[in-house]
Amino acid sequence: MYQEERMLHILKYLETHQRINIEEICSLFNVSRDTARRDLVRLEEQNSIIRTRGGALLSTAKLTIPSYKDRLNTVSSEKKKIGQLAATLIRDGERIILDSSTTVQACAEFVEATRCTVITNSINQADILSDKEDMTIHLLGGQLQSQHRYVYGSAAIETLSHYFAERAFIGIGSISAKGLTSLTVEEGRIKHKMMQQAEMVVILADHSKFGRELFYKFADLSEIDLIITDQAPNAEMTELLQQHEVELWIAGQPQPKELSI
Repeated sequence: MYQEERMLHILKYLETHQRINIEEICSLFNVSRDTARRDLVRLEEQNSIIRTRGGALLSTAKLTIPSYKDRLNTVSSEKKKIGQLAATLIRDGERIILDSSTTVQACAEFVEATRCTVITNSINQADILSDKEDMTIHLLGGQLQSQHRYVYGSAAIETLSHYFAERAFIGIGSISAKGLTSLTVEEGRIKHKMMQQAEMVVILADHSKFGRELFYKFADLSEIDLIITDQAPNAEMTELLQQHEVELWIAGQPQPKELSI
């Protein structure tokens, strides 16, 4: 098991048991005391835990994942504006990949194109688009994340490798100079595979996602073609995106008639 996977399981253990000690980590993951300590040091550096003598407690500052319903109610107006603009990119007859994020769901709700082929791991996205005209929907199989209504895992990723699309629309937990990050390994891996299977990668992210770093890095800035957001990031981030030839669209502002990519 890789370190990032152990760290994720340690956090899940702490959410249930509130505390963990070195001996428990060694027993749970069959690792040495030195390895267990290194895991705790890294988690402490991320402000995810509070280290104690011989163990750790869950930090009150640790990020948790809200339910899908709760996320739908968060900055909903920003997400709708971003989603509406993203939907204008989709043309009749295109093949598109949609991830399971709520911002991408907003995009799905505004799709006006017809005869599209949609590949998604999201139950919600598939349900929304099934009501639209002449849509062919491929819902990936795999392990179900019931709280957030998406499928993931090796089966979903393997199936994805057989599909190719013009565009992938990906919602993210955070974006910084270090790249794109997610709160879980599983979510990050399937998002990255979606990006790899598309000619054009469109990232949908409201302003709150910039300048943050979550648990698992799944992509570099150089892998992005276009970011659609509701507010321009700071000058440093904007310059960095330009260096990586990433286009930036701001919802509510005039956009170029055609993409330069």
